Amino acid sequence: MGKEKKAFPLRLDPEIYRALERWAGDEFRSVNSHIEFLLRESLAKSGRLKQLRPPEPPESE
Repeated sequence: MGKEKKAFPLRLDPEIYRALERWAGDEFRSVNSHIEFLLRESLAKSGRLKQLRPPEPPESE
């Protein structure tokens, strides 16, 4: 089982949200997962996120 995610309200300028919504759609992601992707990428590049979470192994049947 994965970690629970922290939920919090986020207020965005409508123009920024529309741009994120288009970009997320282009990448086949939800807006929420795209924002998390962008934050994770930025944190990793800045050295503030030391280790990215490894991909979860596929579930065996």
